[in-house]
Amino acid sequence: MGLTSTEPDTESSLLLPTTAATTTTTTTNSTISQQKIPKDTFHLAYIIYFTLGLGFLLPWNAFITAVDYFSYIYPDVSVDRIFSVAYMVVGLACLVVIILFYAHKSDAYLRINLGLGLFIVALLVVPVMDAVYIKGRVGLYDGFYVTVGALALSGMADALVQGGLIGAAGELPERYMQAVVAGTAASGVLVSLLRILTKAVYTQDSHGLRKSANLYFAVGIVVMAICLVFYNMAHRLPIMKYYADLKIQAVNEDKEEKGSLTGARWRSTLWEIVCSVQWYGIGIVIIYVVTLSIFPGYITEDVHSEILKDWYSIILITGYNVFDLVGKSLTAVYLLKNAKIAIGGCFVRLLFYPLFFGCLHGPKFFRTEIPVTILTCLLGLTNGYLTSVLLILAPKVVPLRQAETAGIVMVLYLVVGLATGSIVAWFWVI
Repeated sequence: MGLTSTEPDTESSLLLPTTAATTTTTTTNSTISQQKIPKDTFHLAYIIYFTLGLGFLLPWNAFITAVDYFSYIYPDVSVDRIFSVAYMVVGLACLVVIILFYAHKSDAYLRINLGLGLFIVALLVVPVMDAVYIKGRVGLYDGFYVTVGALALSGMADALVQGGLIGAAGELPERYMQAVVAGTAASGVLVSLLRILTKAVYTQDSHGLRKSANLYFAVGIVVMAICLVFYNMAHRLPIMKYYADLKIQAVNEDKEEKGSLTGARWRSTLWEIVCSVQWYGIGIVIIYVVTLSIFPGYITEDVHSEILKDWYSIILITGYNVFDLVGKSLTAVYLLKNAKIAIGGCFVRLLFYPLFFGCLHGPKFFRTEIPVTILTCLLGLTNGYLTSVLLILAPKVVPLRQAETAGIVMVLYLVVGLATGSIVAWFWVI
């Protein structure tokens, strides 16, 4: 089912359609295109896609990192669990709607711009409400309902931006998908650094928690504004114009041969895409079920250090995020082309369960800081590398005209993995 990744001679031949009826045409056009591929001057396009990857996870990270503030203001609700359900359910529903009704006929450019705008609106809600209504007071639950609404809006924006961005990157050479995925890991590192900063600088009382939360949201708003500017700059770069023209060429050829994608033909095509990438998607689901059933719940609740005390969980989370970034960056150096090995590696990660179990109930040495830290870093490294490999390879097993939809389908698998992993974390304790 599309488990073997092809290795094209050039970026253009990778991206052009592969149907037999258009082989001669695409060979000619590919030869012409190879001579005209613009350079990514100063790596601007790469930097833009990296920044966008960093940006679309920041809103969620802002909400979840400020959970201490929300738990203080709203002590009678399970803030983290309600946040997870609201964000993931809305995001999942929106992704399904996009895939079924819009992926084949609406422009990712519009969806991504709309999503970035919604992110900014959602991020403004909490600091504005804190300044004019909450003001650090406890138990004003009307504010909690508004906060959950803002989080749901952020989940909708995530579906628009993440689906559109990974779909768009799937139409480009491998390095741009790698840039997006590495950016998502950089988001985690940035949030960890902010968490360390706020813990070191601000007191852990109501005043300090308010300042910390406002800082998280302020950074998120600034980064989202930068993403909005960057994304609209990207389409003016010669290299982006080149690949946009390449896609238009592929789509037009497909229309001439088979007609427009509507009704039954779109449903049939969508099913073909799902079948082509299903094992890549299953691999992604397994990755995040394993990761989220262990991290961060196990790290924050189950392991303790008499030496590091409450800094222990912060150090472990930072270590995970740093190595997740390392893993997602390694694909820029070496990309595993064999999808069967990559998907097999996802299942091998199930071994983390007995290993982390040993850190709680095994020999005394296993229960010390060093083994736990090493395992946590390996969890992040393998999570990052295998995620990057599968997201890079999956859109390349379908023709260019279907690559965006394949990318969105992979995001759907990703969200299913996140949701499943979160549920397992709730009900299963190592």
